[in-house]
Amino acid sequence: MKDNLVKISLLVILSSFGFSNFSFGQDTQTSGGVDIDGSWYLGEGLKKGDYFEYSLCEINLNDCSPITLKMWIKGDIQNISETLWDAKVVVEDQNKIIIGSLGLGKTAPEPILFDDNIFEYTSAFKSSLAWLSAFTTGNENDRIHGPKEFRSASWGEIGPIGGGSNAQLITNRVETITTPAGTVDTIVVGWYSGNDNEIWLVDDFPFPVKALTYAGITEGNAPIMYQFTLLNYKENIMDDPFKDVEETIQKEELLNCPTKFYDYTSDRVSTNTHSMMIQYNYSPLTPIEGCNIDWKINFLSKYNDLEILDQIHYDIWVVDEEGNKLRSYAQEIGEDNLYNEFGRVHHLLQIKEKAGLVRYSIFVHGTGPEQEKPDASMSGFAIVEIEIEENPLLEKLSENVVSSSIIPEWIKSNAGWWANGDIDDTTFVQGIQFLIKEGILNIPPTTPGSGSGGNEIPEWIKSNAGWWANGDIDDTTFVQGIQFLIKEGILNIP
Repeated sequence: MKDNLVKISLLVILSSFGFSNFSFGQDTQTSGGVDIDGSWYLGEGLKKGDYFEYSLCEINLNDCSPITLKMWIKGDIQNISETLWDAKVVVEDQNKIIIGSLGLGKTAPEPILFDDNIFEYTSAFKSSLAWLSAFTTGNENDRIHGPKEFRSASWGEIGPIGGGSNAQLITNRVETITTPAGTVDTIVVGWYSGNDNEIWLVDDFPFPVKALTYAGITEGNAPIMYQFTLLNYKENIMDDPFKDVEETIQKEELLNCPTKFYDYTSDRVSTNTHSMMIQYNYSPLTPIEGCNIDWKINFLSKYNDLEILDQIHYDIWVVDEEGNKLRSYAQEIGEDNLYNEFGRVHHLLQIKEKAGLVRYSIFVHGTGPEQEKPDASMSGFAIVEIEIEENPLLEKLSENVVSSSIIPEWIKSNAGWWANGDIDDTTFVQGIQFLIKEGILNIPPTTPGSGSGGNEIPEWIKSNAGWWANGDIDDTTFVQGIQFLIKEGILNIP
């Protein structure tokens, strides 16, 4: 019911921007225009308290593996003499949750400031949701890049596509579409050289609500350049919607997991039905339990291993020796199966199995359009066996009860690094939070304080950590220091 109310609320909000009595203007490759009044620019109508959720992929971000981007406009932030929008963001990237901040321009809401930990997502945001800032901004004095009329024949040149002539960004048509956020009347802008590259806009709504564009090639299967869809929108959110969100990247650090992938194991194998060839690449060369495997998979024709098949319905399973499914990646992310238009996929999968030989099954349900039942004649699977290396840190993290008097030595290393300034206060606090929640570090009953949780830790606590790491004070004294952080509200344990 709550979700329906959200969608209805969005529909009411956006329908006030709707259109009626439409008639179409020119619909050609080079000249557009729709016969309605009004104009649009990136950031139109953006205000404090706006909350957005998008499903988004961008070609330079994990080969367009989709993420969920949540963004809340908290208010203003000052950057020297310039006032920016203060935007708080949460990124859900497969099994990771990353929290960060953006400073967005007022003339066009593209990133000016950003946290280091969301650099790659900021780049994807600028190249997708904020891409139209190159054509239309809120600067009404800029006759070239100011607000654009819906009746205009062209909003600007894209540049040469595939070595051909320059493509024009045009208003093409009016279309009513339904997204997870609701049903709205939109104006479609796009360019049409080789592929239909289209972006759906709502008048007086700050960001496009949908887009599907392709890399600039005119032959073969062009990969998606960026694609996004509005999942949710709310107004007048004054309390931080992310206050209870926790980052998961800390666990990767504690497990000493690789986060950058360079060397790949590669091979090609036929499906069991000989319906197609599977070309797979995974990294690292020796995956570690509790960490991630980076998968890049191409689905190839059995007749021509240079021809990549399209419209693939597939999944990635872990199976036992008899081929029985133990877990499904699609089901773990809430889908019946996965779909890829162009037969080239990229996934980051967490290893949940113990060290030893793990059997991955790249399972093809068939081929065909996304909304139709796949052609089962193309179904089949290919098994990839991978030896998973033991991670001694995982066993320590999975212990349910550890007395505070026998705290593992590796935790002392973290405390020593913090005391020496090699990791910052926030990282130290996040690590302690994780250790307490996982039962690795037991804290006697402690009444939490009402502080801000701002991680402003007294220097004597840092000194204690250094002395404890060096063996100059015992475990009990260190635990008393952590109790103090909780009582003062500096360390918040959900």
